[in-house]
Amino acid sequence: MPELPEVEVVRRGLQRHLAGRTITAVRVHHPRAVRRHEAGAGDLTARLLGARITGTGRRGKYLWLTLGGARSAGPRARGTTPLAEPGGGEALVVHLGMSGQMLLGPVTRTEHVRIAALLDDGTALSFVDQRTFGGWMLTELVPDGSGAQVPAPVAHIARDPLDPGFDRDAVVNVLRHKHSEIKRQLLDQTVVSGIGNIYADESLWRAKVNGARLAEKLSRPKLAELLDHAADVMREALAQGGTSFDSLYVNVNGESGYFDRSLDAYGRDGLPCRRCGAVMRREKFMNRSSFYCPRCQPRPRA
Repeated sequence: MPELPEVEVVRRGLQRHLAGRTITAVRVHHPRAVRRHEAGAGDLTARLLGARITGTGRRGKYLWLTLGGARSAGPRARGTTPLAEPGGGEALVVHLGMSGQMLLGPVTRTEHVRIAALLDDGTALSFVDQRTFGGWMLTELVPDGSGAQVPAPVAHIARDPLDPGFDRDAVVNVLRHKHSEIKRQLLDQTVVSGIGNIYADESLWRAKVNGARLAEKLSRPKLAELLDHAADVMREALAQGGTSFDSLYVNVNGESGYFDRSLDAYGRDGLPCRRCGAVMRREKFMNRSSFYCPRCQPRPRA
């Protein structure tokens, strides 16, 4: 599943190419791609037609396009809700799921195109999703309690370490009261968002902390160090276009990231630790896998 760096790479590409453009056509090719939009495909397409894309947003792994009103007052389907005027606060939330892609321009393999849109400059925007776990939905923007406007389904998600408003010390305070494994807390999007399995393992390796240790047992300086490592590793991944293990994660131009070549922990079981030389291990964790060094990151005593 795409994590923060991969989603941010996509957001930046969409911001660069879509901001200021108007949607002139929309077609839903698979109903599952709009299942989160309760009013259905007809409502979503009618409300997007003529909408102006004013910008993009992201919170953790959640991505959205902010929308303004239509430039021209064309006919609207019966029973649909009119799109808010500019500044009125609506967003097209894009769930990438496990394999979702937002691609610009021609698509070479069209069998997995779930939603297709056309912009006023002739650019084709396609939502491609092989597994169809992702999709689009329209929703209003609401206050998140910290001064920001975010889509309603995202309001409960905590800020991520790359967010300018991220309060590291506040998150440390939360973690100090958690009687739960530190890796479990790093993956909890209501505590800190954007950190998935890959970057949790990388951050824990850099901090020399085993993911099975209880969050409340870690010192405040160690927790702060861990969160700093999480921010650093995601910035480095972002600079390299994210992490791509297969063709399912690509940017808006269909290009893969290459941070997987720089991973120190994830996927390296059976290989020597790059820090101490011990053989890296893999263990099951929350229907996932955890990768760690048994020497640098010893498991907590029972």
